[in-house]
Amino acid sequence: MSRLNSHTTADYMEWDTAMQLIHKLYRAKDYQMSLLIGCGCFFGLRISDLLQLRWYQVLSEDGTFTIREKKTGKRRTIKVNESFRRHIQDCHDALQIRNDGLPCSISRKNTVYSTQRINVKLKYIKVKYGVRIGNFSTHTLRKTFGRRVFEQAGENAEMALVKLMELFNHSSVCITKRYLGLREEEIMEAYDLLDF
Repeated sequence: MSRLNSHTTADYMEWDTAMQLIHKLYRAKDYQMSLLIGCGCFFGLRISDLLQLRWYQVLSEDGTFTIREKKTGKRRTIKVNESFRRHIQDCHDALQIRNDGLPCSISRKNTVYSTQRINVKLKYIKVKYGVRIGNFSTHTLRKTFGRRVFEQAGENAEMALVKLMELFNHSSVCITKRYLGLREEEIMEAYDLLDF
């Protein structure tokens, strides 16, 4: 939670930082958070949808699963990256999951984590692992996904923005740019164009 009358916006993580964090958490036997952060970065879902994922979905044989987004009510099909699927299986095995119908994010109290609890855990992880990021929250994961897709597009960056607009369910590319922090970066670059 943010302070009253304050403005906080989640920042994205650099991709390499996110991948290192996922591996560090796994090595530290924090399989739940390793998996949750990984799913957020690889699927680009909101936390409300991530917390509803079940093992049979993320480990489906054909490598895809479909959800109905909680916020929008729209259907969305996700393709699981093959190398990340191996990480999911490793977490599944390490947690000794016997019922694939269970949600992936179950706490020690045998309930699905709340968004607030995940944010508390992320703040702890930021400090413990020295994650260099301003505002680290559940929304960071979705933004990390978006930035990675955009940055990997190279010369096809505009097409990537259109795809992200569709994936994120934004009404325009301008909103997607602002969401990813690109709009502010473009504006700030204008100052660098000046000579003295």
